[in-house]
Amino acid sequence: MTVIVLTNCPSGLRGFLTRWLLEISAGVFIGNPSAKVRDVLWDEVQQYADQGRALLAHTTNNEQGYTFRTYDHAWHPIDHEGLTLIRRPSIGTSSPTSTPRAGWSKASKRRRFGRT
Repeated sequence: MTVIVLTNCPSGLRGFLTRWLLEISAGVFIGNPSAKVRDVLWDEVQQYADQGRALLAHTTNNEQGYTFRTYDHAWHPIDHEGLTLIRRPSIGTSSPTSTPRAGWSKASKRRRFGRT
């Protein structure tokens, strides 16, 4: 089983994928092509996605039973002890070494960030 999810991609690419896969929802394609056809489709998706992003998930012979690939996506797959996980970007986290915002008093800066 193969699933390709397109976001903000040209309609021509969506039409191209409907030759081999079934579009079950806008930008979501499923099917069961061979591994060679799947790799060729993924190469075409990467070439013609323009400003869009794409995700490919397919079955494979591993512990999870599937694997996935991303193109121009903020979430990236990482390997963690043999399992593929998704790393989401951390938004809004501040580190203690970051510079304080303007407008704080010197005492407040010292309490929050230590003596500098």
